[in-house]
Amino acid sequence: MNTSHLSISREATRRRILLTLKKYSYLIAMLPLALPPLLLAAGQATSLENLFAWGVPVVVFGIIPVLDLLLGKDALNPDEEVDVPKMNSEAFYRVITLGWVAGYAVLLVWGMLELASGQFSAIGGIGWVISIGIVGGLGINVAHELIHKDGKLETRAGGFLLSLVCYAGFKVEHLRGHHVHVSTPGDASSSRYNQSLYNFLPQAYLRNFLNAWKLEAQRLERKGEKAFSWRNELIWWYSISALVFIAFTVAFGWLGAAFFLVQSFVAFTLLEIVNYLEHYGLHRRKLDNGRYERTTPEHSWNSNYFLTNVFLFHLQRHSDHHAYAKRRYQVLRHHDIAPQLPAGYAAMIVLATIPPLWKRIMNPRVEAYYRGEEHQLAS
Repeated sequence: MNTSHLSISREATRRRILLTLKKYSYLIAMLPLALPPLLLAAGQATSLENLFAWGVPVVVFGIIPVLDLLLGKDALNPDEEVDVPKMNSEAFYRVITLGWVAGYAVLLVWGMLELASGQFSAIGGIGWVISIGIVGGLGINVAHELIHKDGKLETRAGGFLLSLVCYAGFKVEHLRGHHVHVSTPGDASSSRYNQSLYNFLPQAYLRNFLNAWKLEAQRLERKGEKAFSWRNELIWWYSISALVFIAFTVAFGWLGAAFFLVQSFVAFTLLEIVNYLEHYGLHRRKLDNGRYERTTPEHSWNSNYFLTNVFLFHLQRHSDHHAYAKRRYQVLRHHDIAPQLPAGYAAMIVLATIPPLWKRIMNPRVEAYYRGEEHQLAS
């Protein structure tokens, strides 16, 4: 074997080893489900339950950004001909996401039981509900992966998970609205240049619900059906949310109702903050024929920090996802041409909540991206 063949063989072996290591690294994405029980156990062992009740936001938005910086970036892309077909066929990757759905349903009930036990003070209880809601927000990311697939099991599991956080409209609006109109003025989930998070959020909440209903009504109309029909999937999903709400209220009274609604609000707010940062200030150019250019990796902010990549099922490779929406999370690629965020999603979420700091860091990046095309900033 000559030197060149030996080098190629070694590179192929190295790639297989790294891909195998990364495969099992996705088990880190199951950590959010374990965080509340682990943190509560630590709190009970030290009689600091009320302090550890706030542990999930500390881990997610405090510890993970630091570990992101320490562990560095992940530039590994699978080989399209050799790796991708095999990775797409492996059940391991599906089992994790489907298992996440069942895990969150269990966590939701368990979390309510712990809250109802009376072990938390008022402040501790608030922290506990927020912690469960943050896990629910990470669950929406899992639902996002599932609803993009063709199989009924995965899409229905994704819809069910969204129902547990009262945001079923995302299943319709994201697929038929956001992916069609992304990075255009017509998209409720694409934030504009210089728009603050607190201006974006109310619009996103309302337009997500209204657009989802409008899109589903249009789909049914094309089939000769009425919007208020048993064929309207939104009615089914929101009915599940209502049934869970009623069950929590009957079982635990006002505390159960508040727990379910607040954790839902925290979860879908976290989703919309992520939407805000994923497309901030980026626009698809309008062509001479009045239509917008095709969506490419350049129309989404990318982040390639290893830990958050596996923690969020490669959500940070959002540029590849929007350019090729059907790709499974394990085969999403990093694109150098995509605009890059200065940190991982966990750190950027914190940054987005402080508009002056966000604009100070992100606006120059948007302006540099559109240098010579400053008119795009007003789109």
